[in-house]
Amino acid sequence: MTTLLVIAKEPRPGRVKTRLTPPFMPEEAAALAEAALADTLDVVARTPARRRVLVLDGAPGPWLPPGFEVVAQCAGGLDERLAHAFAGCTGPALLIGMDTPQVTPELLTADFTDCDAYFGPARDGGFWALGLAEPDPALLRGVPMSTPHTGAAQRARLAGLRVRDLPVLRDVDTAEDARAVAKEAPEGRFAGLLERFTAVGPR
Repeated sequence: MTTLLVIAKEPRPGRVKTRLTPPFMPEEAAALAEAALADTLDVVARTPARRRVLVLDGAPGPWLPPGFEVVAQCAGGLDERLAHAFAGCTGPALLIGMDTPQVTPELLTADFTDCDAYFGPARDGGFWALGLAEPDPALLRGVPMSTPHTGAAQRARLAGLRVRDLPVLRDVDTAEDARAVAKEAPEGRFAGLLERFTAVGPR
């Protein structure tokens, strides 16, 4: 079975989802980040897996469900931190972030029988998921992160592998993103909290 990795930051005000401020206050942005992370972890918990690992920058909180190993992110750029996450795996692994609470167990159930890699492109030009049948940190090191071309650069690293492409998903970065994602997963914690904050009106 597959190891499922979630790379995340501890949802603390001023450290996460800073592009949501404004219109939201830093405390609200952090609360939305926590809700997105909690929704994501809940989906991972319901997905068949050999291991479930939270690769965390910070400390775990009450939002962490049982059944997860927690490992600290290494120092360095995001490419190094992603590479390090895969380096800790033996056998197939699929990594996602905390920015797509609309994921489902069906999307995360990876079968590497007929492929070497999974790739989930994000609408902003990045990627929301990367799966490797044989985790190789070299496939991530040196990929320019947080650019409009990150996804294309990472996808190019998979040349020569049999790649299964996942649907394009939208990351939560801006308030517009948040509204769109909440519509895709209206029953989640993230959508409920966004509705509550939005009902208060502009601050």
